[in-house]
Amino acid sequence: MKFDNILSEINGFGRFQIQLVLIQILARITLPCHFMLNNFMAAVPAHHCNVSALDDGHFFGNLTPSEKLVVGVPAEQDRTLSSCQMFSQPQYQRLSESNSSEEASTVQCRNGWVYDNSTFRSTLATEWDLVCSRKGMNKATATVFFIGVMCGAPLFGYLSDRFGRRPLLLVSYVTSMTFALLSAFSPTYIIFFIMRFFTGMSLAGISIISIVLNVEWFSIEHRTFSGIIISLDWTIGNWLLVGFAYGINEWRRLILMVTAPLILSIFTWRWLPESARWLLAKGRTEEAHHYIMECAKTNNRTGCMATITPLTLVESAQTETADRKYTFVDLFRTRNIRTLAICSGVVWFGVAFTYYGISLNITGFGLNPYLTQFIFAIIEMPMKIGVYFFLEKIGRRPGEVGALLLTGLCLFINIFVAKDQWVTRTVIAVLGKAMSEAAFTIMFLYTTELYPTVVRQNGLGYTSFLARLGVSISPLIMLLEDVWHLLPPAVYCAVAVGSGLVASLLPETLNTRLPEFIEDIEKPR
Repeated sequence: MKFDNILSEINGFGRFQIQLVLIQILARITLPCHFMLNNFMAAVPAHHCNVSALDDGHFFGNLTPSEKLVVGVPAEQDRTLSSCQMFSQPQYQRLSESNSSEEASTVQCRNGWVYDNSTFRSTLATEWDLVCSRKGMNKATATVFFIGVMCGAPLFGYLSDRFGRRPLLLVSYVTSMTFALLSAFSPTYIIFFIMRFFTGMSLAGISIISIVLNVEWFSIEHRTFSGIIISLDWTIGNWLLVGFAYGINEWRRLILMVTAPLILSIFTWRWLPESARWLLAKGRTEEAHHYIMECAKTNNRTGCMATITPLTLVESAQTETADRKYTFVDLFRTRNIRTLAICSGVVWFGVAFTYYGISLNITGFGLNPYLTQFIFAIIEMPMKIGVYFFLEKIGRRPGEVGALLLTGLCLFINIFVAKDQWVTRTVIAVLGKAMSEAAFTIMFLYTTELYPTVVRQNGLGYTSFLARLGVSISPLIMLLEDVWHLLPPAVYCAVAVGSGLVASLLPETLNTRLPEFIEDIEKPR
């Protein structure tokens, strides 16, 4: 008896499955909070040079603050104060409209910066002056976090396939909370930088293990629902992040607030079940039977357990392969799974690259950053409802291909929309964000259905590694605007379209059984 048949007998969509999803909400809502934290934690408010270094002891001390800026800071072409330049000497003649100081010599800021604290009280940029020549260090805080996620994904994927979903989730909860708290109390930029790497590495475990544990406990006809319902945790987390960031407005306290749910997650972990599907694949039939019995009791289907015994589970587990240790090498050992690994890896890179390219750049739309983030978050709920019905009726492959191509189209259109037309730019950007979110949601579910149980976490860890590689590079692409201001959106557009075309090479998984072993996907479908 296949495990999918067992799930159908004991109800693959009952109280047991709902409890499983609800228990994990507390941990999963911290994911978007940390993944999008740089939008607020690393925000760069308006700033200009501290001109107190220009005090020559004559007239400067008698000037008003606004007059000091006139004689001390040059103006840009749009008449705003320069962010990174100051005059080498006070230009008193600028106080007279009849005089010009176009040729006055300028230098880099000598005595730090003065920041506008009206929107952000404290950020990484204001605390460690990560602006102007050091702005790359500010961008690097997002990059190092996602490099941590990139390293953590294959690590937790391998370990959870080796030792189980449940124990590795606890490890991820504890380490994520520990490193996040240490980053909030970091006394220097270097220590913070290192702690963010390990925070990202630890959170990767929650990201990839939780969705696999859910999908492996849902029956075939409810797998789409399980993939969509768990992705709503991301939406809820995004909403909470906007509220937390607006109310707290100080980066250290913000980290503490978005990490707090993990404390409760550690206590609720005791009620999480192990994946019976994984236990069967490993030949641990007695433990699998225990959890299947728990599921049957919770779903009021104990009458069905008369025919489901450890002996019948042994027959379904194909124990001759249970003792084999699977690694990432197995993802490339045979033809079909090798093609699957290459194509899914390319698609994941493109999905994550474009999603975070849009999500981590919420300026430039003429709106308050809190409002922009809120609009980006609020569009996710109706989009995911639409995705659910699309996946149920049409399928995963056309959904993924269409979402990526439409994301590329929105990015392409916005290249030609002037920045002063902020309403049009915002509408197109929100549509692009919705399509990229759809691609992300579909791909998480799609990947869990494509890979066999024995290497499912390895497969998700490998694809998450490539996805986070894309995310790590994504924030740095914005630095290319110094070369050509249209280059970043052009790169995001090209990657979205290219990965959408590669997605068309993946097999369809709608209403198919989850493969248990690599041999299952090597057979003709």
